[in-house]
Amino acid sequence: MAFLIVASVFLLFLIWKNYPDDDIAPVSLNIPSGEHNESVAEWVFVPGPLSVEKMKTKGCVADGILSEYGEDTENAVAMVNRSSCVYLHRALETWKSPPDFGKAREIMRKIEKPEIMYGMFIAEAIDKKAEFRYEEGERDFEFARMCRSGSDNVWGEHTCKPTFAKKEYRRYLKQITRQAMDLGIQSFLFGQIYYQDESRKDNEDLAEILDDMRGYAREKNMQIAIGAQTGDIIDEKYLRQFDYIEGGVGIGDDGKIEDGPCWSHLESCWALLWHEKYSQKANDVFLHLDWSGLKFDDMSVFARMEKKKRVETIKNLYGYFTSRDMGFLMPLMATINKENGGCYGPKKRFYSASEEYRCQDEHEINAILETAGK
Repeated sequence: MAFLIVASVFLLFLIWKNYPDDDIAPVSLNIPSGEHNESVAEWVFVPGPLSVEKMKTKGCVADGILSEYGEDTENAVAMVNRSSCVYLHRALETWKSPPDFGKAREIMRKIEKPEIMYGMFIAEAIDKKAEFRYEEGERDFEFARMCRSGSDNVWGEHTCKPTFAKKEYRRYLKQITRQAMDLGIQSFLFGQIYYQDESRKDNEDLAEILDDMRGYAREKNMQIAIGAQTGDIIDEKYLRQFDYIEGGVGIGDDGKIEDGPCWSHLESCWALLWHEKYSQKANDVFLHLDWSGLKFDDMSVFARMEKKKRVETIKNLYGYFTSRDMGFLMPLMATINKENGGCYGPKKRFYSASEEYRCQDEHEINAILETAGK
């Protein structure tokens, strides 16, 4: 047990050490189709029906595109406009930084895909010195009051893990999830839920958060999906509170996945959620090439492959998981190790599938996505 604890602490240190700078974060209703409503003074995106099936078969990881990750938003938007992606996973990020909804709206206006579905990541990392207005309280949020005990500086200076047990954090979540829905975002992913939810056996705080999110969506006559990175949690009642659970696939240098419930690279269990130990207890499973900033994570391994091997890998993963009614989200934008080697996008620590950079995987990704339903 002591060894596992030391190994887990060491892994957290490595993840923080290899994480990118603050500008890049790391681990159906019958309503009209989405449209750009120009009849009002301020541009508004009107989301259309939410299709979980399309999320699973035409979903793409576009990490932080609405938060200007990667530093070349113009190119990222152009790539999305050329793509066959219908769902943009983790498009709006909150890693150590509150969401900038004004910036996100400006970027959404440039994305010319009316049926697009956007996702938001609710991170397990906050900055205690962050500034964000608490509208209902007519004051600034106090982020230091959101922290889980014993988690100070875990993700770097002035950071901590937020916890649902703190009322200030629940207030913050209520506001940002409602503002995100006002913006047209329909998918919400809680990062490493076991850090944010301290008392899973008595999860009234989580129930309050989920009830408010779903209630507000009903008020707006829109459909949302709520997911979580649940790790090795196997409590079926807990898992089924979420519309989907999400995690990495755990590939090796050969592009293949393992056959056990835990990734063999770590002594502690980094859960492979496609395994029946977890997947049979969840409503839906979304999988992707995961990242933590470490050289042995999915994205870093993927980016070091030769192009032919990269294409073969994602084609095999997509076919394998979608044939089992699980979602596999194609990589468009994500973090890689800053000294990874291999291909990369606008920065050495950031992967982009764009034809404008070194990887140039976007055409092959689109070709795979276009096979969905055929």
